[in-house]
Amino acid sequence: MGTYACNMLVYPYPTYPHQRKIVYLPLRNSIFQTPGTLAAGKLQCQQVSPYVEPREKTEIEVENPRFTWIEIRRDITEAQKEAIAQLPPKMTKRCKALMRQVICFSPHKGNLCDLLAVWVRNMKPQRADWLAVLKELKIMNHPLYLEVAELALLEESFEANNRDYTKIIHAYGKQNQIQEAEKTFSSMKSKGFICDQVTLTAMIHMYSKAGNLKLAEETFEELKLLGQPLDKRSYGSMIMAYIRAGMPKQGESLLREMDAQEIYPGSEIYKALLRAYSMTGDSEGAQRVFEEIQCAGLPPDVGLCGLLINAYGMAGQSQKARVAFENMTRAGLEPNDKCIALVLAAYERENKLSNALEFLEDFERDSIMIGKEASEILARWFRRLGVVEEVELILREYAAGVSN
Repeated sequence: MGTYACNMLVYPYPTYPHQRKIVYLPLRNSIFQTPGTLAAGKLQCQQVSPYVEPREKTEIEVENPRFTWIEIRRDITEAQKEAIAQLPPKMTKRCKALMRQVICFSPHKGNLCDLLAVWVRNMKPQRADWLAVLKELKIMNHPLYLEVAELALLEESFEANNRDYTKIIHAYGKQNQIQEAEKTFSSMKSKGFICDQVTLTAMIHMYSKAGNLKLAEETFEELKLLGQPLDKRSYGSMIMAYIRAGMPKQGESLLREMDAQEIYPGSEIYKALLRAYSMTGDSEGAQRVFEEIQCAGLPPDVGLCGLLINAYGMAGQSQKARVAFENMTRAGLEPNDKCIALVLAAYERENKLSNALEFLEDFERDSIMIGKEASEILARWFRRLGVVEEVELILREYAAGVSN
C-alpha cells in the first residue's frame, strides 16, 4: 500500500480541547495526485500550530535565482560594447558569458552574489575559469574586481588558497582600504589558512603606507616569530614605515641588520632613506647613507648627489655642498639645473654672495647657461638685497638663452 506525503494542520476544538483534526495535503512534488498514484512515497507529517508565523519560502522559491540571466543584446552603452569587444579571443565561452554580465551589471538586475551563483550552477566553472575572469577584471581595472574576488573565495570550485587572500589584501592596501583588508585577513585565519611571510609583508606594507607605525611594528614582530629568514621585501616595508613616521635612524638600523645577513635592499630604499635625512638637514645621516650606497655597488646618479647637496645646504654647510657638487662633476656626472640651484640656495642661506658669484664664474668660463630654477634663486636673492639692475640683467640673459 502506498504511503502519503502530507502536512498536519492542527485545529483545536473549544469543547474538546484534546482533539485534533488531521488534514492530509500532498507535498509539492506530488500535487493533485491521488493516493493510488503514490506507489512508493514516504509519509511526512508535521504538526503545526494554528497561530503560525508567515510561512518561509519553499524549496522551489529558494532555488529560483533572484538574478535573471538576460542575454546581452545591442541595447548597451558604447563603453560596454568596447569592453566586451576587447575580451581575449582565447577566453572560454563560459568565462566570456560571465564577463559580459559583469561588464553590463547594474544593481537593479539583482546582486552580484546571485549572478555568480547562477553562473556556478549553470556553467560549472573550474579554478582556471575563475582565475581567467579575475585576471581580466584586474587588467580592466573594473570597479567590481575586488567584490568578485571576495565572493570567489566562498565558492568551492574556486579552491581558494592563502595566496588568493594575500592578493586581495594587497589590492585593498593599495587603495588604502584598511578595514576591508583586515576583514579579509581575519577571514583567512578563521578558515585555517597559514599567514606566511608574504601575507604578513603585505600587511606591513599596507600599514606603512597608511602611516600606522604601531600596527606595522606589531606585524613585523609577528613575522619574526615565524622563525623564517626575512627577505628584502619584508625589511624594505618596515624601513619605509619608519621613514614615513619620520624615524629614519630606526630604518637605518634595519639596514645594518640586513647588511649583517647579506640581504641587499633595492635602490629605492636607499634613496628614500637619503631623502629623509636630506629633507631634515641631517647631513651626517645623509653622508652615511650615501657611503652605504657606494659600498653596496650602486653608482650614485645626479638625483642622489642632489639629495646629498641639499642635506648640506639645509644644515648650513654651504662649503660641503660645494664640495659634494664638485665631486659629482669629477665622477663624470653632468650637473643639472636642480643641483646648481641647490648650491646657490646653500650660499643664500648663509648670505655668501661672493661665493655664489665665484661659483657662477666657473659656468661662465665653460659657456654654460644656468637654467630657470637657478635663475629664480638669484633673482629672489638680489631682490632681497635691493639690487634691481642685476635682477633685470639675469632675467634678460635667461630669456635670451631660452629663445636661442
